Amino acid sequence: MGGGEPTGKLLASINEAFGSFDSFAKQFEAAANGVFGSGWAWLAVDKAGKLFITSTSNQDNTLMDIAPRFGVPILALDVWEHAYYLRYQNRRSDYVSLFWKVVNWPAVEQKMTDAVSSEVI
Repeated sequence: MGGGEPTGKLLASINEAFGSFDSFAKQFEAAANGVFGSGWAWLAVDKAGKLFITSTSNQDNTLMDIAPRFGVPILALDVWEHAYYLRYQNRRSDYVSLFWKVVNWPAVEQKMTDAVSSEVI
């Protein structure tokens, strides 16, 4: 079971990049709700080790050379209709706002640590 808010290095990085967790959550939700059709919202780490939010269409991701911004994804939200339609029908924003109840923040922090130390970025 996940949820709540991140702690430790991840929270410090979120605060540095976005000002606060609340600001981050609003920007992430806007990215997810702003995808036209099917796609993803991402929290990723760039070459400088900084966090950023982006979204991609369809099957695209932040590791592809066609992505709007390159980086290692550490948190993803699937906004294809198959992810939410049976429960939420066309209410994507309800699905997106409830995402925070299931996020495994320790796993996201570990992915951030791994991304910063990897040779991918």
